[in-house]
Amino acid sequence: MADRGPTIPREEAAVWAQDLTRTFGSFIAVDHITFAVAQGEVFGFLGANGAGKTTAIKMLTGLLAPSGGTAHTAGYDVAEQPDEVKRRIGYMSQRFALYDDLTVKENVRFYGGVYGLTDRQIAERMAAMLARLGFERMARERVGRLPLGWKQKLDFSVALLHEPEVVFLDEPTGGVDPVTRRQFWELIYAAAQGGTTVFVTTHYMDEAEYCDRVSIMVAGTIAALGTPAELKAQFAAASIDEVFLRLARPVEEAASS
Repeated sequence: MADRGPTIPREEAAVWAQDLTRTFGSFIAVDHITFAVAQGEVFGFLGANGAGKTTAIKMLTGLLAPSGGTAHTAGYDVAEQPDEVKRRIGYMSQRFALYDDLTVKENVRFYGGVYGLTDRQIAERMAAMLARLGFERMARERVGRLPLGWKQKLDFSVALLHEPEVVFLDEPTGGVDPVTRRQFWELIYAAAQGGTTVFVTTHYMDEAEYCDRVSIMVAGTIAALGTPAELKAQFAAASIDEVFLRLARPVEEAASS
């Protein structure tokens, strides 16, 4: 157990959790986790399948009520003000969220309306987004015809369309080639430099090295938390992958024995 009290005051944090807990009957999915994420930080949220990270994200995004503890996202209590939380965050799931049978422009217009943007805001932000991605010629192309990497970059950009304070990315680069993954991370860095906090989960341990800080969940708790350099030094490891295996493997072996 390596949970530490939040080092960032709640009023200044983009994401703040104190003893956040979620149970399902007698099963403890998330066990009193405590941490804080700074505004504009790229924060890696790692954990093996079943470690509790998906449940934690559901609480932090206002989709699931905590069983105990408190958490604030974008300044709002996730239990008491979930609708306010949802208005101020972006979310990109593991599954592609845009509509394959709509064109690029139609998808942007649709989600802009969902986010409550005006027609003028949608038009201005769409033009800037398409230029940034180099998608101007693809604006009238049906999304289902785009290569996977292009789809994922578009999905991420649409999640940022309403200029959220925090964007949650759930394994955003799954299935794409290394070059496209690197390009995607350039988009992440640009978003963070613009002031958006990026909260990202990934199973690619090399991507964890790109984050400002990383937490590793094991059996519902945060077993390690720090910058990649700090964690490698703490565990005398050459990589975050090695740190992850040292923490997660004993739990997996105990569960299978």
